[in-house]
Amino acid sequence: MKARVLVADDDAGVRYTLRGLLEDDGLEVEEAVDGEAALARLDAEPPVALVLSDLRMPRVDGMELLRRVAARPQAPRVILITAHGSERHAVEAMKLGALDYFRKPFDVDDVLAVVRRALGVVRLEAENERLSGEVNLLRSLVFVSPAMARLAVLIQRVGPRDVTVLITGESGTGKERVAEALVRASPRADKPYVRFNCAALTPELAEAELFGHARGAFTGAVRSRPGLFREASGGTLLLDEIGELALPLQAKLLRVLQEGEVRPVGEDRSFPVDVRVLAATHRDLPQRVAEGRFREDLYYRLKVVTLQVPSLRSRPEDIAALAKHFLARHTERFHMPPVPLTPALLERLTAHAWPGNVRELENALESAVVLSPDGTLDLELLPGGTSTPASPPTGATLREKLDAHERELILAALAASKGQRTEAARALGIGRATLHDKLRKHGLLNEDDEAEH
Repeated sequence: MKARVLVADDDAGVRYTLRGLLEDDGLEVEEAVDGEAALARLDAEPPVALVLSDLRMPRVDGMELLRRVAARPQAPRVILITAHGSERHAVEAMKLGALDYFRKPFDVDDVLAVVRRALGVVRLEAENERLSGEVNLLRSLVFVSPAMARLAVLIQRVGPRDVTVLITGESGTGKERVAEALVRASPRADKPYVRFNCAALTPELAEAELFGHARGAFTGAVRSRPGLFREASGGTLLLDEIGELALPLQAKLLRVLQEGEVRPVGEDRSFPVDVRVLAATHRDLPQRVAEGRFREDLYYRLKVVTLQVPSLRSRPEDIAALAKHFLARHTERFHMPPVPLTPALLERLTAHAWPGNVRELENALESAVVLSPDGTLDLELLPGGTSTPASPPTGATLREKLDAHERELILAALAASKGQRTEAARALGIGRATLHDKLRKHGLLNEDDEAEH
């Protein structure tokens, strides 16, 4: 793809000359008659890699254009065109972030040398951004697909910017892992990182948990609590499953985001907080807004930047890498021999749609590892299979085998009840509270697509 260059100069002759020169060198060139027109073009698509701007222009001059471009989150690099004797301005421009400059009247070879050098820097910066983003995200997620590589670049770009980010995607895609990568890429990486599941508590308890409460504010409040916003002050707060937040709490959350202060339940004063908020959801928030179940003003306040985590079925090239990772993890965990990713196994995995995404893939492989004979994997234990284990699994302790079997029974009951925990508990012959404890024990509390709370 050709690099796109924007030439900003109020002299039509200069624009004409530079356009011909740069197009002959294989670049795509656009023109702007002054700095204001250049800024308007930068707000449009496709993106511009490099701006060549005259120093003296009406309305917005080159120096002001440089300042405004440098303040943008995805700023192109700028080369200034100066008049003879304007070296002092050129030095000032370099301090403000200009990549280079050349003088008028200009020499063709000098211009091409400056532009080629600048585009080389732009390419290196883009490659460094991509690699840094992938390394950052790979600490949380396993992937090889271009879709996830693109997400990694976006994380690397927005991570250092102190803005609210809405992370969307189906359940099981890894939204919490994306949040972790954003935190690592931010200046708040060494500050508190607090997570809250908006679907986990009743509205009353959720309010007290988020914003804090005074002693005696309600029954059971034997001592005051600062709340998660104040605990996360200076750092980051992840509001997971934000789409489940009750409407009254949405109004209070909006006020906190707008005013930067919280008022605990039962208190008559507010406390300032400095928190970067990340929100995640598998819900269609625009649809919930249309249904009156989510505040439109809160939605727009949260989606300053939106990151969409792609489903596993949209990136099947990641299945092999994920499978190798999970097989290695769980065979080591259960002290079992390594299980190879055979062509037959890979074919079985890629044939499944994985509606539960990465989480479903991991759970399926974990179960199959435990319930298969050592060193092999019974393919019929994977989704779509029909058999049960022919013999008790070996290589794990009795407790690990019993736990694995209990986990499979719980998953089967939840699947049969379509996620309704009360019904699943009844089918298992246990109480709902007992089921909740076992879900926590087996690390299944995040599987809450349609679960009761």
